[in-house]
Amino acid sequence: MSETAAAAHEALMQFLYHAPIGLVQTTLDGEITMINPMSSQLLMPLAAGGGMDNLFALLLASAPQLRELAHAAPYPGGTVCEDLRVSLECHGASHGTSDGAPKTLSLRVLRLDANTLMVSVSDISTAVRGERQRVAAEVRDASRIDALTSMPNRSVVLERVEQALERSRRDPDHDFAVLFINGDRFNRVNVTLGPAAGDELLRLMAARVNGAVRLRDAVGAGLAAGQGAGGGAAGGANANAGIGTAGDAGDLASAGQQTAGRLGVDEFVVVLDGVRGREGAAAAAQRLVDALGKPYSIAGATVHSTASVGVSMGHHDAPDADAVLQDASLAMREAKRSGGARYCVFEPLMKERAWRRASLEGELRLALQEGQLFVVFQPITHLADGSVAGFEALVRWQHPLRGVVSPIEFIEIAEETGLIAALGAQVLHAACQQLAAWQREFGARAPQLMSVNLSRAQIIEPTLVAEVQHALRTSGIAPACLQLEITESLAAENPIIQARLHELKALGVMLALDDFGTGYSSLASLHQWPVDVIKIDRSFVSQIDTSAHHRVLVEATVRVARSLGMGTVAEGVETASQAQMLKALNCDKGQGYLYARPLPVIEATQWLVARLPRG
Repeated sequence: MSETAAAAHEALMQFLYHAPIGLVQTTLDGEITMINPMSSQLLMPLAAGGGMDNLFALLLASAPQLRELAHAAPYPGGTVCEDLRVSLECHGASHGTSDGAPKTLSLRVLRLDANTLMVSVSDISTAVRGERQRVAAEVRDASRIDALTSMPNRSVVLERVEQALERSRRDPDHDFAVLFINGDRFNRVNVTLGPAAGDELLRLMAARVNGAVRLRDAVGAGLAAGQGAGGGAAGGANANAGIGTAGDAGDLASAGQQTAGRLGVDEFVVVLDGVRGREGAAAAAQRLVDALGKPYSIAGATVHSTASVGVSMGHHDAPDADAVLQDASLAMREAKRSGGARYCVFEPLMKERAWRRASLEGELRLALQEGQLFVVFQPITHLADGSVAGFEALVRWQHPLRGVVSPIEFIEIAEETGLIAALGAQVLHAACQQLAAWQREFGARAPQLMSVNLSRAQIIEPTLVAEVQHALRTSGIAPACLQLEITESLAAENPIIQARLHELKALGVMLALDDFGTGYSSLASLHQWPVDVIKIDRSFVSQIDTSAHHRVLVEATVRVARSLGMGTVAEGVETASQAQMLKALNCDKGQGYLYARPLPVIEATQWLVARLPRG
């Protein structure tokens, strides 16, 4: 070798020796022929006995196939492997980074010629740690985002409420509010238009919730630090990212944060941290009610849907976030019980009522099992001659401690808890059996009609038609002797209920439209319903002899019903004057305290006997 070549080789060796990257040269069988200090330092933890004679032996646990790959690689310059990662922890080495995490090496192996391999060794521990942190953050953020609406989920909402509670505990003057939102009859959309339409409605609701509290679509920053609030617009980009800081709070909050999230199917929550008192929370709640009550356009159809909102003013005395949410939920239920499409602010008395309702639920279940429910019967009379037309069956509860419980207190509970099907079946069968008993006892003089109310929860039960058939069969009464009553608003509600009415009508039973005049329909729409009888609401009957306006409305109802071949029954008849006026207007039948209050079966039988024609 010439002097110049020798100097160049020496310079190269010096460069390789001092290079800031690990370099190793081996034979094709892995025997190390050159290794610089950086490689020695990085690879030393892999050498069990301190010797580093053969690279393949060092990497046997990580890459047992490396020898075979080296022999198969083309040369010169063929790649044996790229970015071969070796975790020192996997090799039982105790070496790690400054924060205690295991060190990770990356090796790149090239075949220089027929018998030479060149290996570069890098410490990529920091990069690997960062990569793992990013993946963990993405997984964590994705688990905190509702997939359908791209809103924060329950865990984030609870976290934000807890943060607001902590601030309130440190500063009693710091106000926050939680708004609990629930769609009114959301299931109607799922049933009538299908689940896809229901999902689209939820996405649109989410977007309106975000807009109503003036949240910007600031997705990305803030989750890791636990700061900020808000939520991406439904269906927007970055759906799997974190939740960023809140936008302009407007008149809702002062230097506070807002979080809008989804809790359940059609349940949303807004946390207003730093809200300006009860008035600010009420303004936000009304804004939500207004926004969510506007029509939606879904799959080319216009969908009308509303929402009820419960407001809980956060207080530092609250034990935890769940308790604050529960208060807001109770207020929301009060809003629903008041008719929905409105907001209600939580009051402590709501807890007492909720406790009572929960207690009644358990007692009602027991009452159904032990036969504490019984049926009373209110007569229906022919206005023309005062003869008995039939009875309406009404349920009562003989509570062992509270006495007779009004159906106003327990029917709603039965509907909410799914007990209405069992309760309704008991009433239906008892009513049919009693009419059959009267018909057996009095023969041709017996009443020919038994009327039974159906609630919304009953009529959407898929087993209803079969239950009615069973009641008719076991009692033996003719189908035309059974009259099923539904409210006017229920009849107008949706095509599913309309279809169920036609199924019932096909059995041969009578259908009555109850409380007519208080719902959403008009006389012009009566022909659309498969009903036989119109029951005129007591609010019209009570003023028929004192108000010309109400008299005209009743007369119009009777005329239209007659033109469609329907009968009419006036509810709530209390005076002879009212009865006389209804008779003059050609109303067919009357029902009310003028004739009798709802009577237990023995008293109803006595009342009937006193009025039946002599046989």
